[in-house]
Amino acid sequence: MLTLNRVHHIAVICSNYAVSKRFYTDVLGLHIVREVYRKERDSYKLDLAIGSHYVLELFSFPDPPARPSRPEACGLRHLAFAVSSVEDTVTALQHHNVTAEPIRIDAFTGKKFTFIGDPDGLPVEFYEE
Repeated sequence: MLTLNRVHHIAVICSNYAVSKRFYTDVLGLHIVREVYRKERDSYKLDLAIGSHYVLELFSFPDPPARPSRPEACGLRHLAFAVSSVEDTVTALQHHNVTAEPIRIDAFTGKKFTFIGDPDGLPVEFYEE
């Protein structure tokens, strides 16, 4: 039987590396583990963590194709981060001029959540623990 231990990381390709790097580090507060420029691919790879947990790889490539549009295109739907308080998260995002959707309540769990878009429009969810 196949046994999975946990999600190792999620990979995201961005259209503007500098903008996305700032968003994921300065706005969302992920920590840089490693940053590598791969000359042969004209591509950056940025490894990011939440605390000591490696979670995200941010890639840049020359002229990547556009992501299929929302709301229900096949493939990765959104990134979701657990937070202690959705309201506090929304307030912190507003300090970076990032507007969140109205806070909603999960009908099954009763927990609060909201969404924003990253610089390329990838939906990012904040889900209250």
